[in-house]
Amino acid sequence: MAVEIKVYGTEQLCASCVNLPSAKETAAWLEAALSRKYGNHAAIVTYSDFQHPQTEEDKSWAERIVNEDLWYPLVIISGEIVGEGNPKLKDIYTKLEELGVQPLVAPEEQA
Repeated sequence: MAVEIKVYGTEQLCASCVNLPSAKETAAWLEAALSRKYGNHAAIVTYSDFQHPQTEEDKSWAERIVNEDLWYPLVIISGEIVGEGNPKLKDIYTKLEELGVQPLVAPEEQA
């Protein structure tokens, strides 16, 4: 079963994030990095524009982003904030592995 990762953001970069990738770019980067480490089916990365939420869950996170002045992109795994503003792969890897996602075995480690 794949773990769902939500990346919340919007087209406009936050004022503190002008030199960082957009939330959409972060979602694409994250998807590529996770597929290299865990395979294509371990995690599903979904981007959501918090200014145009589609689901009740998205609406709830959109309200939190605005009300709590959270930085975006905001990375959510299993209802928990795992990255904010400039998410760190190490934190995301740690959370996925806590949830039972195992890295692929590198060919040199199989020998």
